[in-house]
Amino acid sequence: MSGNGGGGTSAASPEKRPNERLASWFVRSGWSKGELARQVNRRARQLGANHISTDTSRVRRWLDGENPREPIPRILSELFSERFGVVVSVEDLGLRTTRPVPSATGVDLPWTGPQTVALLSEFSRSDLMLARRGFLGSSLALSAGPSLIEPMQRWLVPNQPAPLPRTEPDQAPSAARARGRLSKPELDLLETTTVMFRQWDAQCGGGLRRKAVVGQLHEVTDLLQEPQPETASRRLFKVAAELAELAGWMSYDVGLQPTAQKYFVLALHAAKEAGDRPLGSYVLSSMSRQMIHLGRPEDALELIHLAQYGSRDCASPRTQSMLYAMEARAYANMGQPGRCKRAVRMAEDTFAEAGEWDEPDPDWIRFFSEAELHAENSHSYRDLAYVAGRSPTYASLAEPLMRRAVELFGQEGGEHQRSYALNLIGMATVHLLQREPEQSAMLATEAIKAAKKVRSERVNTRIRKTVDTAVRDFGDLADVVELTERLAIELPETAEAV
Repeated sequence: MSGNGGGGTSAASPEKRPNERLASWFVRSGWSKGELARQVNRRARQLGANHISTDTSRVRRWLDGENPREPIPRILSELFSERFGVVVSVEDLGLRTTRPVPSATGVDLPWTGPQTVALLSEFSRSDLMLARRGFLGSSLALSAGPSLIEPMQRWLVPNQPAPLPRTEPDQAPSAARARGRLSKPELDLLETTTVMFRQWDAQCGGGLRRKAVVGQLHEVTDLLQEPQPETASRRLFKVAAELAELAGWMSYDVGLQPTAQKYFVLALHAAKEAGDRPLGSYVLSSMSRQMIHLGRPEDALELIHLAQYGSRDCASPRTQSMLYAMEARAYANMGQPGRCKRAVRMAEDTFAEAGEWDEPDPDWIRFFSEAELHAENSHSYRDLAYVAGRSPTYASLAEPLMRRAVELFGQEGGEHQRSYALNLIGMATVHLLQREPEQSAMLATEAIKAAKKVRSERVNTRIRKTVDTAVRDFGDLADVVELTERLAIELPETAEAV
């Protein structure tokens, strides 16, 4: 076989070690070396790379630590992504020539503009390429603890001058360099489209438009690889950050947790390149919310404190209020009532200052309304009640706030349909804590109706957990029996993720 037969490093290095990451994916795939070689050759021909001629011995050398040349890493990424139904990046396979990603889950990334663009492009392309729907299993692991927190702390380190090719604002570009330049109306349209995607997510859930958001993100990364003026480049990075955060949020909503985390990390990198620290703090708050959902409140608190410190002198009162509310959620889940109550008060007091803020809030934080404030704080007290052994005292603190949140979301006419459903569920859990199963069943029934209007596995999962609790505590009650039957018919449990 010639040197072009699959590509690799030219000589064996004494430091070369077996590629454990690639080996792990390979073993789990169930493929033989010959089958993988045949699939690589077939995909290479589809790409027009007819010089690729891989065999079992070449696959063995990759597993032994040889780095194949492009397009082999890209082909392997596509093949394993299709096999497992989740994005398996080149980094996940351990196939970079250099090793910029020491974390096995790919969150410790270089904080540079060009590599941020390259990683966004590759990850979004891989996500779009998946031939079938993804699923959440053991194929990908999340980062947590120091392996997550320490890389995120580098968000605070000042940017180094970025070597991305850009034209100067006052420079008259040549015809060749002007080809990629975006006009102001084009940039405005990109930003407006991002707002539209965010509205769709709030109304319909993450499952309906996730691929459209990922596709738009991939297009923006293409634009970032073309020469742009400094101002346009920063605006594009901001759009990329918002789209990556939204792709992460939608992935989180449908249950693709490792994919969500990777998008969040890339969004934080893009926000740093945009020079937008409040946006970065918002991304960190989304990561924090995910950690609370996954039972990692200590990590959630670290991320929120990082967000608060990084945006303390530039975030609007509305953004700061949201961060305090998330801090309260973390403290509640850690079983620290004093600190939780203090953070709730800070969220309320800071939100009261939002009307005095001179500048308009960015669109990404406008979701944090009075309804959302009450919802977050009520969930903090509800979580505290569970941590404290189903405390009726904390449940009574949650009840009026949750009731007001449900009322306000219900008045919006479906603008935030998912939030309305989530808070109906929250209210149902509060009534269970207060040992009022009939009221809980009634609210859970309303939540099922609302859930059918959105595509959110997160909503469905919370309904199922609430009904399971009702069955465990009040299984003989007629209202609970009827609720269980309704759930089985109207929200059958399926492995749906988009």
